[in-house]
Parts: sequence; C-alpha cells; structure tokens
Amino acid sequence: MARVIATRLLRLVATLLAVTFLTFSMLELLPGDPVDTLLPPDANRTEELVAQIRAELNLDDPFFVRYFSWLGDFVRGDLGKSYITGQTVADTIADRLPITLQLAMMSIGMALLIAVPLGILGAYKQGKWPDTVTSAGVQVALSVPNFIFGIFLIWLMAVQLQWLPATGWNRLTDQGLVANLKTSVLPASALALSQLAVFSRLVRSDMIATLQENYVLTARSKGLPDKYILFRHALRPSSLSLMTIVGINFGALLGGTVIIETMFAVPGLGFRLINAINSRDILVIQGITVFIATAYVVINTVVDLLYSALDPRIRRS
Repeated sequence: MARVIATRLLRLVATLLAVTFLTFSMLELLPGDPVDTLLPPDANRTEELVAQIRAELNLDDPFFVRYFSWLGDFVRGDLGKSYITGQTVADTIADRLPITLQLAMMSIGMALLIAVPLGILGAYKQGKWPDTVTSAGVQVALSVPNFIFGIFLIWLMAVQLQWLPATGWNRLTDQGLVANLKTSVLPASALALSQLAVFSRLVRSDMIATLQENYVLTARSKGLPDKYILFRHALRPSSLSLMTIVGINFGALLGGTVIIETMFAVPGLGFRLINAINSRDILVIQGITVFIATAYVVINTVVDLLYSALDPRIRRS
C-alpha cells in the first residue's frame, strides 16, 4: 500500500510540474514585450515603471531561471499581483474561492441528494414504469445545458414568481445563512442538473450489476428485507465509480462555473477569471489557472487514494 501511495504522489508531482510549466509559458508565448501586456492601456508608462516590472518578474533572466523562481514563489503562495487592480493574486483567490467552493459543494450535494435515490429506484425497479420514468427524466436533464436551465430558473423563480433574486451574491459571513441561500440556490441548482443526471445513471448501472452478485442473492435467500440489502449490501460497492465522478466533477467545478457565475453575477473565481480575460490581466489569469489546475489534480489524487477505504478488495490487493 505504501508503494501505491508513493506512486500516486510521484504522478501528482509530475503532473503538477507539467501544469505549472505550461501555465507559466503562457506569458512567454504572448507576442511583443511582456511589460506591454501586463500594463493597463491607460497606464503612465515610464522607464522607471518598466524597469521595476522587469525586475519584479525577472524578465531579463533566461526562461528556465524565471520558471523555477516563479515555481518557488508559487509553492510559498506568491502568485504575483495585478498591475491593473494592485491586488495580489493570492488575495484575489482567497477572496473569491469560498464563493466558488460553496457553489460546487451545494450543487454536488443537491445532485447526490436526488440522484442516489433515483438510481437505486431505477435499479430495483429495472424495466418497470418507475425505471422508465426516471430514465426518461435523466435523459432530458442530460440534454439541457446548464446555462439554459439557469435562464429558465431566472425566468421562473425571479421574474414570474419573484421568490429569489436573479443576480448578485450575499456572503454567508456578512448577511447570514438565509440571505446567502437566496442568492446561491439558483446558480447551484443550474449547476446540479447535469450532475444529477450523470450520478443517477451511474448509480443505476452499478447497482444493477451489484444486485446480480452471489452475496446479494445469498442475502435474499436468507429473507433479509430488500431495503436492508439495497442500502447495506449493494450501495457501498456500487459507490466506487460514483465517488470517482464526484471527485472529478468537484475539481472541474472549481473552474467550470464560469458561465453560471457570469450569468448570475456571482463574484467567484470564474467571474473574476472572465473579468481578467476581458481586461488582459495576465498575471491574474495565470494565477487562477494554475490554482484551479492544481486543485483539480490534487482532488483527483485524493479520490484515487480513497478507493482503498471504500472497497476492501482494493485494500487487500
């Protein structure tokens, strides 16, 4: 097991080096002088300012010297600062990350809360009308893009019923739980739709295969209740693939909420990334990109290592 963990960690380090190298190369690949790209269009360009930026970013050093210097700063949490807003990239991420994390966790939680019972019901009633109805609903959910469902939610909940605001965000630490939920339910629901469909289909297919195992047939022959068999004997071994997809989706959501955050004016990482792209704030784009990629890789490695805790067969092998 120690060898497996060491192998996974070595893969993690190699992947992170590749991700950071490609992200750092983004500034190098831009045409022209990097200083012209970093400075805002209305900046008062002086020789002193140019010299200061070149010294701060070591632009006169060779590429690999600058890369390893930047990598060392990244490990220490220093991702530079925006020459447009003056705020450090680390502070920008720390300010926006809790919002994106909340949306990601809420959407996955909402999806799991509905998808797991639907998947179990579809497997238990395979071929019958409950399975047909749930499968049709899942197929519809898979066909609807998140932003289309988001527009529908805005029209229904904000325009027609006027129950929830269409845009904006109330921070949990400032306005409290109720005010926060009023602004987070709609974007989280829009993100949860496609995940709900994927999770439900995955649970159904894995549960169908598990219910045909010999130990499940033995449990049924002993007269154990179906509810006990489904949740005690069948659900856990059927959750391995689900845990994998949940981990992948959670990592993807850290950078995949761009459209929804922009649509609902949620000031998360995705919304800040779009603003940085529009204003050509290269260091902010670079910092947020490498942070999201790193978080994605780390989360998937953690999920990979958690397999043994969920499936004893992997632990014994």
